Amino acid sequence: MNLETLDGRLLFAVPKKGRLHEKCLQLLSGADIQFRKSHRLDVCLVMNLPIALIFLPAADIPSFVGNGNVDIGITGHDVVLEAGMQNKVTEIQRLGFGKCALQVQVPEHGPIQSVEQLAGRRVVTSFEVLSAEYFGKLDGQLQLTGDQRTKIQYVGGSVEVACALGLADGIVDLVESGETMRAAGLRAISTVLETEGVLIKSNTPSRADLTPLIDLVANRIAGVVAAEKYVVCSYNISRDNLPLAVQITPGRRAPTISPLDQEGWVDVSAMVLKKDCAGVMDELVKIGAQDVLIFNLDNCRV
Repeated sequence: MNLETLDGRLLFAVPKKGRLHEKCLQLLSGADIQFRKSHRLDVCLVMNLPIALIFLPAADIPSFVGNGNVDIGITGHDVVLEAGMQNKVTEIQRLGFGKCALQVQVPEHGPIQSVEQLAGRRVVTSFEVLSAEYFGKLDGQLQLTGDQRTKIQYVGGSVEVACALGLADGIVDLVESGETMRAAGLRAISTVLETEGVLIKSNTPSRADLTPLIDLVANRIAGVVAAEKYVVCSYNISRDNLPLAVQITPGRRAPTISPLDQEGWVDVSAMVLKKDCAGVMDELVKIGAQDVLIFNLDNCRV
């Protein structure tokens, strides 16, 4: 593969490993972006669209997109901010996966109970920029100057052991389930940032003629994300109880209502949030709905 092979193709950066990788592959499959990747190459051509996928470390993707080396990419919202690329890229879509929190953590049984008590001490992190910004503001509020200010030290990994090894009084690290934090004998005392996977595009695109293709990919991905969040609820209800039913299932714009052969009854279909569907079904049954069905969505456009 050479540069000529990539001519005319949209360059789409995807995390090559880490917490976002597997979900990205599922997302691409749901958006019908078809490809075969060689284990030895980090570039592959999409078979059904003029796109080349570039597999990169998630931390590098904001810079590649922001500097116009690739056109769009998937990475973490936290990574965009850590790279200082928020003014060079646009977040097209939040993807609903890879959700976690960047949190300040201290030893569970230690003397530090708040970030104010941690300020001015040693903090170890892989998120040097975000941590320096957070504690810089805190130091300013507490009027800490010079050597009194919080000391931020960067490490590339295994941040959670820094306190136990005597390197730090606290750390700043990503927390998803909290299992690693608790196993390391740490607890969170503050949240710096809530984050998740995002689809980004460059604010200085290399080619204007790729805009329709970027929009196509973004719409397909948005459809997959929406399909993960919503289900279709279908049920039969008497016309007398229809106003109550519509309050329970208003849909995204309005429910679809169709008459049944049985006089005085209608069929109703509406999109509802997947996380709420059990409660919605319970409420519908209470007002006399029958044949209440839930359908999963593979993809949609909303």
